[in-house]
Amino acid sequence: MKLINPLIILRFLGPILLIETAAFILCILVAAIYGEDLVPFIWAAVISAFLWIAIKTGTINTDIGKTNKRDGFLAVSFSWILFSVVGVLPYMFSGTIPSFIDAFFETASGVTTTGATIIRDVEILPFSILFWRSLTHWIGGLGIIVLVIIILPSLKITGQQLFSLESSLKEKIHPKTKAIGFRIMFVYVGLTIAEVILLCLGDMTLFDSVCHSFGTIATGGFSTRNTSIMFYSNYSQYIIAIFMFLAGVSFVVYYYTVKLQFSKVRKNEELRFYTIVTVVAGFFVSAILFLQSGKPPETAFREGFFQVISFITTTGYATSDYLLWPESGMLLMFLLLFSGASTGSSTGNIKMARHLMALKNITNTFKRMIHSNIINPVRISGKPIEERSNTTVISFILLYFFLFILGTFIITLTGPDLITSASAVAASIGNVGPGFGQAGPMFNYSAMPEISKIVFSLLMIIGRLEILTVLALFSKSFWRI
Repeated sequence: MKLINPLIILRFLGPILLIETAAFILCILVAAIYGEDLVPFIWAAVISAFLWIAIKTGTINTDIGKTNKRDGFLAVSFSWILFSVVGVLPYMFSGTIPSFIDAFFETASGVTTTGATIIRDVEILPFSILFWRSLTHWIGGLGIIVLVIIILPSLKITGQQLFSLESSLKEKIHPKTKAIGFRIMFVYVGLTIAEVILLCLGDMTLFDSVCHSFGTIATGGFSTRNTSIMFYSNYSQYIIAIFMFLAGVSFVVYYYTVKLQFSKVRKNEELRFYTIVTVVAGFFVSAILFLQSGKPPETAFREGFFQVISFITTTGYATSDYLLWPESGMLLMFLLLFSGASTGSSTGNIKMARHLMALKNITNTFKRMIHSNIINPVRISGKPIEERSNTTVISFILLYFFLFILGTFIITLTGPDLITSASAVAASIGNVGPGFGQAGPMFNYSAMPEISKIVFSLLMIIGRLEILTVLALFSKSFWRI
């Protein structure tokens, strides 16, 4: 028995290049509309298409019946790296980001829906490049759904098996994963179109509406303005805040909504917990801004809730410079760097279900201290969680904070101060984007040492793949026959 099947992995990666080629062609149309240079995207499309044809030709006779879990883990991990490597081409060919490391950072930040940037002035960029930046968000936000729709028919990996590569808590909702994918795509596209229309009714142009909708629904955070959403009206800020919250809701919930199974939506405990955390945190931050900063009630409410939703959903948009907030407000925002919204959404980070399970484990520990013989399994939405899943979640949280500490230590060795290093590492693993210090909302990552940018890029990808998927590749048991 072979340990891995390289040709099957390549066959898995082929459609990624096809998607990227199609994205480049779409950017060519945008460049043509705005009278910009077409050459960077033409060359990018040609190279991407050539690689796709080469892989397609080389794997045409591959026996897909021998696909195993190792192939799935490797292919999913490599797909994000491959997309990021090929995605540097428009930046480098256009000269907007001539450095490969910087271009890789920008692309990885886009496709992992992190939203951190090394570009000092985004407003001088061509429309086609701005569109490409935002489009990487939208494609990355679709993530595993796109892979499921395209890859499953050819690789015969079960839906539950492939879904588990990105989340240990995704709920099995339908035996036909391809059907799930198309319904979720319908919701994803529908939310995007709805936001575009509503933003166009405000002060945004159609182009800005599309780019910011891509960033919102994918919980990315790339903006076409240097001051992010602060540039736009209160109306636009409220619309984006609402859709950021909606993007943080699990697509499983939307699936049940489309199927008119509202009882399952009502029973979704993670959705309630996500809503409660958002409301409580938003209330506290708004109160701090009102009482300690002297902001008018509406301004405190809007800025407080917007920033809380932005951090919880790992979107990273900003309507104010929270580095100027009272220390209590900044402390709360720093803690939210480790939150995350719902599992099964396009958000990153630890996510609400894991936090909820950790809290229930703590509660059970106290109960057992008083009643030693009690048997009280952890339940989510009324269903008992298997001990194996429970252990996986606890392990994930421990690994998450271990990587945070290790990453912070490594980044501080390269030069940045502790606050900048810690927040930037947390923002990278959690796919949030902006942090604190030199990584704050009105700054960017351009001044970071190159070694730091490489570390941040890897942390973004590891965080997007939810840590365990990548770390499993380095375990002895993974490579044992």
